[in-house]
Amino acid sequence: AALPRPVFLQKILILLHVTACVVVGKTLMILFPNAMRRYILKQGERSRMNENPKFSYENWGPTFFSFKYLLFVLKVKWKRLEDEAHEGHPAPNTPVVTFNGEVRHLFDFMQGQ
Repeated sequence: AALPRPVFLQKILILLHVTACVVVGKTLMILFPNAMRRYILKQGERSRMNENPKFSYENWGPTFFSFKYLLFVLKVKWKRLEDEAHEGHPAPNTPVVTFNGEVRHLFDFMQGQ
């Protein structure tokens, strides 16, 4: 099935934006490695990732702005496009994870319609 034009165009714009960010980030990591290390560590503080002693910068810092990073960010951002709800249109059947780790969908929890 073909994607509706607006979603396709949104995906292209997201691709261009994320690619530009990765190219700039990678360039800055090469030119200013110490400054970028401080910046990435500062970002890690926001997510409290730095509080986990098993995570050291050497393990995850260099993965920022890599090709795998680019693909991961694209996947997340593109998936969010599918999860948008608009008034007057059907709600998305967004995947959710139960406390047991089971992947279900929102419609699985709906009672009668």
